Amino acid sequence: MMTGISVFPSPATAPGTDATVVGENLSLPLFRSLSGVLAGHPYLKVVVDRTEHTWHLLDTAVHPFHVNYVATRILGMGLDELDARLDVFNASVYTDPGRRFLLGVLSLHADEDTEGRDRPFLVLETTEADTMDGPLLQEFYDFVRERVDGRLPLLLKPANHGQEAALAPVSDVTLPRILSHELFVSRPRTPLNTGEATGRLRWFASLEEYRAHAADLGWSDIVAMDCLPDDVPRVAGFINAAPITPLSHTNVLASGWGIPNAIVRDMARLVESEELDGAWVCYRVQDDEVSLVRLHEVPELDEPAWHQQRIRLEPPLLEDIPVLELRRLRREDRDRYGTKAANLGELHHVLDSRTADLTAFYGRARPPRKDLYGHLASRLAASADPEALRQAASEFVAATVTAPDGVALPFALQHRFLISSPALQQGIGKLKMALELGATDVLDPLCLSLQQLVRGTPVPEDVAARITGPFADRVGRKRLVVRSSSNAEDLPGFSAAGVYDSITTVHGTDELLDAVRQVWASLVSPRSVRLRHEAGISLDDTYMGVIVQEYTPAELGGVLVTRNPTRREDFRNVYINCTPGSPESVVDGTALPLQYLYNTVEGGGRTVDLGSSVEDLPSPARARLADLALTGRLLQSHFADDPDDPDDPLDIEWLMTEEGGFKLVQLRPYAL
Repeated sequence: MMTGISVFPSPATAPGTDATVVGENLSLPLFRSLSGVLAGHPYLKVVVDRTEHTWHLLDTAVHPFHVNYVATRILGMGLDELDARLDVFNASVYTDPGRRFLLGVLSLHADEDTEGRDRPFLVLETTEADTMDGPLLQEFYDFVRERVDGRLPLLLKPANHGQEAALAPVSDVTLPRILSHELFVSRPRTPLNTGEATGRLRWFASLEEYRAHAADLGWSDIVAMDCLPDDVPRVAGFINAAPITPLSHTNVLASGWGIPNAIVRDMARLVESEELDGAWVCYRVQDDEVSLVRLHEVPELDEPAWHQQRIRLEPPLLEDIPVLELRRLRREDRDRYGTKAANLGELHHVLDSRTADLTAFYGRARPPRKDLYGHLASRLAASADPEALRQAASEFVAATVTAPDGVALPFALQHRFLISSPALQQGIGKLKMALELGATDVLDPLCLSLQQLVRGTPVPEDVAARITGPFADRVGRKRLVVRSSSNAEDLPGFSAAGVYDSITTVHGTDELLDAVRQVWASLVSPRSVRLRHEAGISLDDTYMGVIVQEYTPAELGGVLVTRNPTRREDFRNVYINCTPGSPESVVDGTALPLQYLYNTVEGGGRTVDLGSSVEDLPSPARARLADLALTGRLLQSHFADDPDDPDDPLDIEWLMTEEGGFKLVQLRPYAL
């Protein structure tokens, strides 16, 4: 039986009986008696009835949906009747300018007063798809303000970019407000990847302290520090004391490994006050809660399931095949050129042929709706006829994004390079022997020695000619980008995000050959070898293809995932991170990106976090990101690993060119 003290406990749950209140003023005790928890904060649903000039304070435990309450409790409809006309009913309460009902949520937050004491305040917001204009938002706020305890400050939070624009001319004196990103950065704890772990908490106050003890970390440790490094080993859980993005390499690893990860801003204080460093704890991250419970005794733990994990690769095809332009590849070429190259080739095919059905995600039943074709038709301003919609989707995607030109080097070239050198063959043999014998203490020096040998071994003349040939007229004049494309990444249960090298500043023949060898060498880095060995991936079956492209200057770059990574049941939203310039700064954590959520069903978007930026992107740029989000959702229908499951999310790296167009530089499954 585990016992302990909850370091950050969850609020009490709401009572089970229906305590919904109509017409009463709202005090803090009444709020607490009716509220639930959302994103770590107590919240309460409210319905304003403009016709009756009253409001309803819903018991959250009993009424999870505004619409159900309005239809059944106020209008006397049955649920079957509501389901039959749900979209029409939603339009009547969320988008009709003459609507009878104003639906929203009050959430409870706290800041500090001048003496350091918590000061509670309420935030009012609508649903993300609500289209209230400025006057209606002002009416909503005034109605609620009049009925809330005057000692509680009340702020309105615009729910989407449209509401922000509608409120721009409205004084914040008459309508006090707070933006989503301002509220987000004040959150003391932010779930990043859900999960539960029991283990020993290891706190590192600096990267130097972490480096000094990293070799001692084991599978039962929970690592806590300001920002975890990308080369963190596989452990039981992550805790970040400083802000990071859910699309960082470390969170992608946490997602792929199925371990809990969260931002806990006051972790340093908790470690000191509760003496947590080295303590055994139960750590749980849920969609709306982060909890950490100290254990009074050392638990008995079973070895993790991944210790027995075995991922089998399809044997790579190593026959002598040519270097090909990316546009000539298809997805089935992944066993010759690697997943990244094959997916880019497939993207060229989708954009050029415009024959792929990109609507499958919207064709799936979302009860009580039989499909979402009507919503997609609204987003595309197209007919809801399935055939016309498929054509409109293809045209929209082709008009929004392009695929990068470049060439793909097959596994066969790396194989020919490796067998050309007896020293390389000897080094590989030593590494294989150490893996077979479980001699993990010598893995790192063997890997580092082999990497150095790969980088220093001359490339055979015929192999070198095939690498540099496609760029003979451009080498020396054009900046090139060299990217990895292995067969041992983007696999179910093994993402390898950030594990293999990419080089973005290549000039001239010598640098091109050096960059290709560096990418090849990353296949035997200590970290990549250890991670693959843990997953049961044989070194014999692992090969590296390479992508070579001309560098494209970017005004904006980033990563898009066709999922809300912190709320996985949310099928509406697409999550976008971006920074000025290259997307690499987003995924490698060197810059905190701008973060956005875009609703690809009802429409609308909102800014989640400004990251390192001092201001948000201008409205035209955010509107372009909405087009990119919808494009990512449509491509998901084609690139899902399981053709029968178009909900499999995609992870897309992209950049916006100086001309304002989008170029997709990588597509892969998003690690779940």
